[in-house]
Amino acid sequence: MVLPNTNIGSIAQVIQLSVAPVFLLAGVGATLNVLVGRLVRIVERARLTEAQIKSSADDSSAELMQRLEVLATRARLISRAITLSVLCAVLVPIVVVSLFLSVLLGVNLELPIAIAFISAMLSLAIGLLYFLREIFVATSALSFRLSHAGQSESQRLSRVLKNS
Repeated sequence: MVLPNTNIGSIAQVIQLSVAPVFLLAGVGATLNVLVGRLVRIVERARLTEAQIKSSADDSSAELMQRLEVLATRARLISRAITLSVLCAVLVPIVVVSLFLSVLLGVNLELPIAIAFISAMLSLAIGLLYFLREIFVATSALSFRLSHAGQSESQRLSRVLKNS
């Protein structure tokens, strides 16, 4: 196969253009590390709560079930954030490869490159919004004795589930 006549300057430009997406990929990797760490902690707490439900009296199992529901909500939100962050991490290398293929093969791939990059940015942004929502659910489920002093643990967890 004969490649079109490409100039080393155009390859250098593509390398310059691909540096920013590569840094973006490093940031997405760090974000994924944080998200997976949160998911692991949520799963561990859910397992402990399930064990407590099995060994608890009937009067405290309702509250434990509500805690488990909050943990399930948090796990769903983090799972969505991870999925969208991974999608971004898949799309970014596609953008970089497409940049090189466009120059090397002399094919105009501007539209597919733009669509892939916009999709990557949207998936990252939406993933971060899911992450933020999970943080809101987690912090609203915390029990600070000063806030909601008139509410029982069960009432507070019910409020968290309604608002999430």
